[in-house]
Amino acid sequence: MTETTTCEVAVAAQAVLGAAPTWDASADSLLWVDSFSQEVHRYQPARDQDDVLSVPQIVSAARPRSRGGIVTNLRDGVALIDTDNTRTWLVYWARDGVRGGEAAVDPSGRLWATTTRADGGGTDGWLVSVEPDGAARVALHGVGLGAGLGWSPDWRLMYFVDATSRRIDVFDFDASTGALGNRREFRAFDRSEGLPGGIAVDAEGCVWVTMYGAGSVRRHTPDGAFDREFRLPVSRPTACAFGGIGFTDLYVTSARHGMGDQQLADEPEAGSLLVLPDVGAGQPSTVFPG
Repeated sequence: MTETTTCEVAVAAQAVLGAAPTWDASADSLLWVDSFSQEVHRYQPARDQDDVLSVPQIVSAARPRSRGGIVTNLRDGVALIDTDNTRTWLVYWARDGVRGGEAAVDPSGRLWATTTRADGGGTDGWLVSVEPDGAARVALHGVGLGAGLGWSPDWRLMYFVDATSRRIDVFDFDASTGALGNRREFRAFDRSEGLPGGIAVDAEGCVWVTMYGAGSVRRHTPDGAFDREFRLPVSRPTACAFGGIGFTDLYVTSARHGMGDQQLADEPEAGSLLVLPDVGAGQPSTVFPG
């Protein structure tokens, strides 16, 4: 069911590739990145202020840390950035032609990070589980473009989006060990539906996914059935996250990458951070303890 609601521009940006929104409850703000511009943004709705931190590499995701600062998935690995802008590598895996992809923190505090080829092709990326002390293991090989990660409210399921395969898969998840099992298809999409991107799992266990190229956000019930759809003023939404008081507002990042002059003229909001107010009830994100 397609629904009509007011989609607001939270930050009128021109992000080349906006991505990885996450609500930082400790600072009442939203972290998001402009990957190819090498920027980490922190949007404070109460002040209508968007602060920008430049980083030295392509940055695919930034998540809050319990010690202050952020943990980032950069081109060459996972790095900690302190409040004084000191940067420390937690995991370093630099390889030619490889960059980071999505990253998210599980309910037990592990960081899950993906890699992808810099040219966006192939399926030789991986999904890595990183402990707060930097111990890392490859949990999944054969990743194309890892675009979304999320967990069910009871922590028993992990959802994983590989945009290359146009699928959301679901794993049985052991929160105590981080072990994955019983991978199966949650939802597959055909070309007419666009590319699945970043996801947000709400308090009811429904999975919200941005549809890149189709200009929408869709919600699917825990059994994978299509439930709701919200149209957006941009054709290339990239990721979504719940935030605000009560986690009822859905924030959506978007991209301008690859768009021609006429497309950009037709979509002046492309690259902006958008918000759909009061559309659901999300879950608090986990803060990385490293």
